[in-house]
Amino acid sequence: MSKRDYYEILGVNKTASADEIKKAYRKVAMQYHPDRNPGDKAAEEKFKEAAEAYEILSDADKKAQYDRYGHAGVSGNGRGGFSGGGMNMEDIFSQFGDVFGEDLFGSFFGGGQRGGGRAGQRSRGVRGSNLRVKLKLTYEEIAKGVTKNIKVKKYVPCTTCSGNGAKDKGSVQTCSTCGGSGQVRRVQNTFLGQMQTVTTCPACNGEGTTVTAKCTSCKGEGRVYGEETVSIDIPAGVQEGMQMNVSGKGNAGERGGMPGDLIILIEEEPHKELYREGLNVAYELHLSFTDAVFGTQVEVPTIDGRAKIKIPAGTQSGKIFRLKGKGFPAVNSYEKGDQLIQVSVWTPQHLSAEEKAALEKLGHSPNFKPQPEKSDKNFFDKIKEMFS
Repeated sequence: MSKRDYYEILGVNKTASADEIKKAYRKVAMQYHPDRNPGDKAAEEKFKEAAEAYEILSDADKKAQYDRYGHAGVSGNGRGGFSGGGMNMEDIFSQFGDVFGEDLFGSFFGGGQRGGGRAGQRSRGVRGSNLRVKLKLTYEEIAKGVTKNIKVKKYVPCTTCSGNGAKDKGSVQTCSTCGGSGQVRRVQNTFLGQMQTVTTCPACNGEGTTVTAKCTSCKGEGRVYGEETVSIDIPAGVQEGMQMNVSGKGNAGERGGMPGDLIILIEEEPHKELYREGLNVAYELHLSFTDAVFGTQVEVPTIDGRAKIKIPAGTQSGKIFRLKGKGFPAVNSYEKGDQLIQVSVWTPQHLSAEEKAALEKLGHSPNFKPQPEKSDKNFFDKIKEMFS
């Protein structure tokens, strides 16, 4: 089942500003919010769908890639993100809770813990930053798709303290300011009556706990600099400059915070004989004068191996042959490009006296005088045809 367009999900167009996208997400998310639709699985899926759309469109880089390549430009794999398996409800509230507004949650939903502690729950640590890496792919890998295992140097969770930054279990205490909720409430008397506001606890930064003795391995950060091997599924048909988002595979967050994303920038490794133009593949075939006159059968390289083609007698230099369906596939589509083979008749530069005399004699023959047919395409028409 294909994914819906992100702009359609939020009900905005591509020219919408960041503020308009945020307001649109808030409206859709509130409509399908689990607390307003208890037990409604369809509403819950739409709530997650809206969060996925907002995660992409609220990020300038991801939005640009989505606008250019569609869902393929922001797809990836991994855990903890939409592209790699879907955020759970806890992740959504943790990452996008600020969009709804704390005051709204404190008043509309009664100011308590909601839905098993989702909305009013404390935040864990500090989210990790995103990482960008370049990945070079051969034409063959692009044509068929490939799984790449790459080593990424980054911050990883500290194994000594399991990422909480504490020396031991006894070094983690409930915050005395907020009582472990990660929030502090204040009641004010106004002419409309009492109003309650909820803000992040300043003592623990919303974590609900404080560390009395730091882990000696990570100095209390809950993470250390290390390396991780990440497996990435590259779909067939990606292009130079395309970015893929692997959710949750960036730097680990501090003290158990959500990890950042790993952004893969696709680069194409030049081919020795072929070159790419969109979905099409082009190849220049050099023919000897005699092969062009008498015709021949030649073998040419393709991104799938080698293929034999028949060159008819009297083939002119500049003639373009097309191998249907031998180009690159389109990402997330059944469309496929062609291979275009342009003939270039090789003119000898060094001749013996005997060869020169023979050619001079033939040069006076009427069959050796240029006689282009009206049906032959001119140079500019061939160029247009080659890349159409």
